[in-house]
Amino acid sequence: MKIIRSAVGVLTLGAGFGAALSLVKDVSSPGGMIGRRSVDAGWVWVEKAAEMVSLLLDVGWAWAALAVAVGWLVGGLIRGAGAGVLALIAATAAYYCGESAFTGVPLAWQWRLMLSWWLASVLFGPILGAVGASIGRPGVIGLLARLTVPVGAIVEMTFLPPQIFLIGRPTASWALVIVWTAAAASIGAILIRFLAAVRRRDLGINTQKSQAQRMR
Repeated sequence: MKIIRSAVGVLTLGAGFGAALSLVKDVSSPGGMIGRRSVDAGWVWVEKAAEMVSLLLDVGWAWAALAVAVGWLVGGLIRGAGAGVLALIAATAAYYCGESAFTGVPLAWQWRLMLSWWLASVLFGPILGAVGASIGRPGVIGLLARLTVPVGAIVEMTFLPPQIFLIGRPTASWALVIVWTAAAASIGAILIRFLAAVRRRDLGINTQKSQAQRMR
C-alpha cells in the first residue's frame, strides 16, 4: 500500500492502464500486430475477448475511474488531486507509446493529440483525484464521491456513448449491458450501505437521548 501511495506507484498504475489498453486494442483488431496472428492461428475467441475488454476500458468513464481510484488509494485531497493528474498523464503516455509500437506510426505524429489529452489530464485529474480521496468521508460528500464513477458510466453510455456503440455490433451491445448492469448494481449497493449507516447513526443518537433522559 505504501508503494501505491508514492508518486512512483501512481505513475506505475497509470502507465499499466495505458499500456494494457493499447495492448488489448491491438489484439482486438484483425489488422493489429498481435490480433492478426491470433486470427491466423484460429484464436478468434482471443480477439473477441480483447475487443470486449477494449470496449470496457477505452471510454471516458473508465479513464475517470483510474483517476478516482488512485485518489482513493493515496488519500488526502491534495495528494489525491496530484495523483489523479499523474496517473492520467502516465496512462496517456503509455497508451500512445504502445500504439506507436504496435502500429508502427511514429510517436511524433501523435504528439499534438497526446498533448491535448495531457492538458485534459491537468484540467480534470485534480477534480477526479480529489473525488477519489473523498470516498472514505462520511455523510453526503462521501456518498456523492462513491456515486461519481457508476453514475458517470451510466450517463456516458446512455447519452454520450462512443461511436462504436452506435453501430449495432454484438460485442458493443454486450459491453453496454455489462456497464449498465454493473453501474446500477454499484449504485444500489452504495445507497443501501449509506442508508444503513444513517439508520445506525440515528438509532445511536436516539439511544443516547433515551439514556440521558433516564439519567435525569
